[in-house]
Amino acid sequence: MSRRYVPLSLVVLAAALLLSSAVFAQQAAPARGGGAPAPAPQNLQVLPKDMTPAQVLQVMQNIAQGLGVQCGYCHVQNAAPEGPGRGDAPAGGRGGRGGPPPFDFVSDDKPQKKAAREMMLLVRDINPRVAAAVGKSAEAATRVGCVTCHRGVAIPKQLADILDQTTLEKGLPAAIPQYRNLQKQYFGSQAYDFSEGSLVALAQRATQANKPDDAIAWLQANLENFPLSSRTYAGLSQAQQRKNDKDGAVKSLEKAVELDPQNAQLKRQLDQLKGP
Repeated sequence: MSRRYVPLSLVVLAAALLLSSAVFAQQAAPARGGGAPAPAPQNLQVLPKDMTPAQVLQVMQNIAQGLGVQCGYCHVQNAAPEGPGRGDAPAGGRGGRGGPPPFDFVSDDKPQKKAAREMMLLVRDINPRVAAAVGKSAEAATRVGCVTCHRGVAIPKQLADILDQTTLEKGLPAAIPQYRNLQKQYFGSQAYDFSEGSLVALAQRATQANKPDDAIAWLQANLENFPLSSRTYAGLSQAQQRKNDKDGAVKSLEKAVELDPQNAQLKRQLDQLKGP
C-alpha cells in the first residue's frame, strides 16, 4: 500500500469509527432523574459488540478530534421535527420531547462511513506491524491513530501538494491567497507545515519544472514570514539564474551569504556565479 493511501484511509477511518459506533448517541447515560438505561450500541461491525455506550462515545470523540469533524461527517442527519421544543437535543443525544435523534447512527448510506470501516481495519493491521518492525512490544511501540495522519483535518494532504494542485488547476494567483488563508486558519496547529522550509521546497519544485516565476512568487511570499531566511534567498538566486537574471541572482546569493556567513557552500556558489 502506498504511503499516500494510508493517510486517506485514515480520513475515512475516522469516518468509519464514527459510523461503526452506530447508535452511540442513543446510548448516552439515562436522563437525569432516572429512567430506562440507554440501549446497547447497534450496527457495530468493527468495534467490539460488547462495548458500552460510554466506551463507544469516547472512541467517537477521539476520532472527531483527530479529523476536526463532527457527527454529520459520517452519519446521516435526520430532518429536524416541526414544532417548538423539538430537535434541540445535543449532538448524539435523543430528540427533544419525544422527537427523533438528530442522526441516524445505524444507517450505512454515507460512503464515508463505509470506507471508514476499512480504515479501522487498516489501522488494526498496521499497529502490530509497527511493533514488529521496530522490535518493540505493542505497549512500547508508537501506535498509529487517526491523528497520526489527519492532524485535525479531514483530508490529510501535505501543504505543498494542496498548493501544487491549486496552482495547476487555477494558477498561482489563486494558490498564494490559499496559502495565506490556510495559514490564518491553521497556524499554530499540527495540521500543516508552515515552517521556513515548506515554501522553499515548493519553489524548488517550480524551478526544476522550469517555472521560475512561480518559484520567485513563492519565495517572496516566504520572506513575508521569514525575512532573514538564507535558504529563501538562495532559492531566489536559483530561480533568477533559470531566468538568466544574473544580476538578480548575484544579489540574492549575496544576501543569503550575509545571513549565513558560515555556509561554505553558499560562498562557493557565489564565487562561481561572479566568476567569468
